Amino acid sequence: MRQMILVGFLQAQNCTNLASSWRHPRSRTDSWSPDYYRHIGRVLEEGKFHLGFFDDRLSMPDMYGRNHAHTVEHGIRCVKLDAVTVLTVMGMATERLGLGATYSTSYYEPYHVARLFATLDLMTHGRAAWNVVTSLNDGEAQNMGRAAAIGHDLRYDRADEFMEIVLGHWDAWDDDAIVQDKTSGLFAKPDKVHRLDYEGHFFRSRGPFTVPRSAQGHPVIIQAGSSGRGKLFGARWGEVIFVVYPNVETGKRDYAEFKAEVARLNRDPDQVKVTHLINTVAAETTTEAEDKWAEIEKLPLEIDALSLLSEALNFDFARKGMDEPFSESELEEMSGLQGIRDRVLSVKKNPTVREFIQISGRGRVHNPIVGGPKQVADRLEEWIAAPACDGFVLSATHVPGAYEDFVRFVVPELQRRGLFRKDYAGTTLRENLGLPRPASGAWRI
Repeated sequence: MRQMILVGFLQAQNCTNLASSWRHPRSRTDSWSPDYYRHIGRVLEEGKFHLGFFDDRLSMPDMYGRNHAHTVEHGIRCVKLDAVTVLTVMGMATERLGLGATYSTSYYEPYHVARLFATLDLMTHGRAAWNVVTSLNDGEAQNMGRAAAIGHDLRYDRADEFMEIVLGHWDAWDDDAIVQDKTSGLFAKPDKVHRLDYEGHFFRSRGPFTVPRSAQGHPVIIQAGSSGRGKLFGARWGEVIFVVYPNVETGKRDYAEFKAEVARLNRDPDQVKVTHLINTVAAETTTEAEDKWAEIEKLPLEIDALSLLSEALNFDFARKGMDEPFSESELEEMSGLQGIRDRVLSVKKNPTVREFIQISGRGRVHNPIVGGPKQVADRLEEWIAAPACDGFVLSATHVPGAYEDFVRFVVPELQRRGLFRKDYAGTTLRENLGLPRPASGAWRI
């Protein structure tokens, strides 16, 4: 029986990815304190989660109305901390939990990102992961000194070169390079530390790199591209893929197509783990879970959806009346997460703003699984058995309660069915994901 991968979907901000989560009566109000993140890490590790990873953007969601007032007033992801710094706090509070953070290929230099995550990997004894993103909206660009976001496909072209440099630097030190022979005075063998000397269309980077390889070789690569170009990027580079499928049947089809694309690129599909986003509302009984859901369902506001759609699609939804259809040219302008736009257009050709909100579900809980341990486990088992994914990314309706409820009620039931492990397989993230330690240069195949 296949065992599933479990990933905690984290945010180093004042709310979860559900913007209204901070309004929940049982949400903690200290999301900028170290204890908040230490506690989350310990909860996920108690539940034997493989990984906790932080999503991130480099700006407030202020595209709607071109003003941040609504974002601050309603608490729509307006406080954002640096995720890597937060991970160091979680790393010191845990021993086995994998630790991932988002860093953009659009506004940082490859050498910097390579050194940052390689260092994190050493400091956590091989538990680090990098969620690779291409920044998508103008607010991020303007915070980083640019006028506007890079075009959709072009930013993936740049990201391909970025990955070649990062992985090339991560290969710079052979595993047996360091000797540290105090008697002879030899610290490391010069012929086992290599310069990259990369020159591409977008980037140049010389080396030699200054961080040796970790216990797991190098950090695990997470990727979440949902457009056609994004999926191709993920199939080429990703090791853990973050997806959002609307239902099991669609998931089964897309999962098979993606694995086939991985194989076409001469990579082993079993070494690329596809994880599907879930929202669970779990309790001891179904009735208790439904009562919890009734409370959560009242939290989102219309402004949450308008703000988050504007941010994700890099298009100011304040330009349109609620019941005014989008024109073809306006739909073409949406240059951000095109997977969101395309899902809406698959249902309605020229949607209104109101229809866009309803169909996309932005700002609301995505297809919640509400129930007691058996009901939640049944749904997850259906996805794994199909197969429509290799595991799940658990999104939280509020913190820490959503994670605590899943660990308390759902994990024991999954373990009882043999669908989830009872302990960690090893000390590194790769060991726990069942991924081999990469040989130097393996990514070039």
